[in-house]
Amino acid sequence: MRQILFAGAIGLFLTLIGTPLLIKLLARKGYGQFIRDDGPRGHAGKKGTPTMGGISFILATLIAYALAKVITGEDPTYSGVLVLFLMAGMGLVGFLDDYIKIVKQRSLGLRAKAKMAGQLIVGIAFAVLSLQFADLRGLTPASTKLSFITDFGWAIGPVLFVVWALFMILAMSNGVNLTDGLDGLATGASVMVFGAYTFIGLWQFQESCANAVTLTNPNACFEVRDPLDLAVVASALMGACFGFLWWNTSPAKIFMGDTGSLALGGALAGLAICSRTELLLALLGGLFVLITMSVVIQVGSFKMTGKRVFRMAPLQHHFELKGWSEVLVVVRFWIIQGMCVIVGLGLFYAGWAADK
Repeated sequence: MRQILFAGAIGLFLTLIGTPLLIKLLARKGYGQFIRDDGPRGHAGKKGTPTMGGISFILATLIAYALAKVITGEDPTYSGVLVLFLMAGMGLVGFLDDYIKIVKQRSLGLRAKAKMAGQLIVGIAFAVLSLQFADLRGLTPASTKLSFITDFGWAIGPVLFVVWALFMILAMSNGVNLTDGLDGLATGASVMVFGAYTFIGLWQFQESCANAVTLTNPNACFEVRDPLDLAVVASALMGACFGFLWWNTSPAKIFMGDTGSLALGGALAGLAICSRTELLLALLGGLFVLITMSVVIQVGSFKMTGKRVFRMAPLQHHFELKGWSEVLVVVRFWIIQGMCVIVGLGLFYAGWAADK
């Protein structure tokens, strides 16, 4: 429990004091946001706002995790380190994308193939490594079985698992990236999901099969390799994003950029895979799924019928063009995300209570 508190508090503190320093550095170098001409007119004033702010909470999360371990004298675990590796690796791909956009002053950074290649390299490395490092119980950080609240069904094998893990990583990374279109929207939504995973990790640790003295029902405990450390990682991310939100909320002094959005998406997918809650993530991160689907529907409809369903995609821009203020869209979308988290945690607890 102390690790979780220290990680969250340190992450929050570091981004609160570190982000303004990063803002000054980026502004001095002229690393400002490029705004597309075809976007909502109200976004024109955001041109030049420092971007690549994801550097702030990525570094804060890594430092918070490390310091929490030093302070408490606990050792890092493979599960925790792998999730942090996935976050940092995806963040590096996003950083390269952002840097090219800034230097060349264009909306396109890395070429599509290069960006995809970077994500695939990081994702495959995570997926392969997550099936290694078995503990004394034979548990690895990830499982080849599909999972909702816990593992279910037959094992799909390592090859299909890698494909499945890549799908999750790419889907969540792009989902957070699409959501990051309004000040504070993606950051605030991520804080809620990381808070949920802090609770899930702590609950799984308390109800772990390894900690159980007597088991009247073998389904009433969780077979997760390092649940407590996953809670520490989630807490560090939650605190770091919370501190970043202070500077990222409207009117934003800094944007997270692809550096931040790809990193957050990777972290969410990694936490879901290592905590055996893969399918539950679709509900916990419901806002990201909703916004991604709005783009899929818009593109699909236009290609098949030549007509658009929304005034503009992603979904948040549709409501902007309907006359909603940016703050109104953000707050209402946060409410939707909060409801998704509540329902997701409710199902998580109900699933455990039913087995109990």
